[in-house]
Amino acid sequence: MKQRDTVAIVGVGLIGGSIGMALRARGLARHVVGIGRRAGSLRTARQMGAVTRTTLDLARGVAHADLVIVCTPVGRIAADVRAAALACRAGALITDVGSTKAEIVASLEGELPRQTRFVGSHPLAGGERSGPAAATADLLVDRAVIVTPTVATRDDDYTAVAAFWNSLGARVVRMSPANHDRVLAATSHLPHLAASALAAATPEDDLPLVAGGWLDTTRVASGDAELWRQIFSSNRSNVLTALARYEGVLASLRHALEQGDEAKLVEILAEAKRRRDLPANDLPANPDYSWSQGNDRPPSH
Repeated sequence: MKQRDTVAIVGVGLIGGSIGMALRARGLARHVVGIGRRAGSLRTARQMGAVTRTTLDLARGVAHADLVIVCTPVGRIAADVRAAALACRAGALITDVGSTKAEIVASLEGELPRQTRFVGSHPLAGGERSGPAAATADLLVDRAVIVTPTVATRDDDYTAVAAFWNSLGARVVRMSPANHDRVLAATSHLPHLAASALAAATPEDDLPLVAGGWLDTTRVASGDAELWRQIFSSNRSNVLTALARYEGVLASLRHALEQGDEAKLVEILAEAKRRRDLPANDLPANPDYSWSQGNDRPPSH
């Protein structure tokens, strides 16, 4: 991808900071403007080399950008996209990194000035750490980024957003906003709920004796509580559906234990192991989404 003159990043935390560092490391932008609400975080972003300049003023920060990436919490993304659209140059392209898509995309469809365009995105990267100090230039390498165009999205806008993510080393998958939220409820949002429930259910007096399994399973429970509240609220119906399916499996496990049905217990555990151990090459094709740029399978894990 050719070098852009100015890219603006609204919210220079883990994801935004990593995008900025990748842009600069790969020489993909002459100027990377970091926009935030706290001077201290922006100072850290500059020290990390994620941005070339910073500002607390969103309108000023996006004024000369031809690409704007909104990396704020889910509850603020739509408002930040609207503010950016009103202030950025004609023809600017805007995307985001929100963990939910349907609510955000629906609230913006047909609501932005004609001279700007928005295409939703969601990088499947990150972790329990937050802030620009946790950012790395290779965070997105070989990671999936879901791009969620609608029937109103121009083909060249989708292509431009997909090419941007590919230029950072990511693999792009195209999905509708609704399918994104359905799938991510099972693969991302439910795991966080389950990890949080396990951590909350562990007696505090027993914590000095937790083993590696507890630490591995509850790792994501260290994520920001308010950020995850917003995600669960935005994708409530899909998360409830995924939770009901999970509760059904838990009920089967409980029943097997209560009845001493060791064969059923082994059956459930073996199926869980089979799915967890599936290599990327053996994953079934899903008609609801397709990988772009010639990548015909999900990235390896």
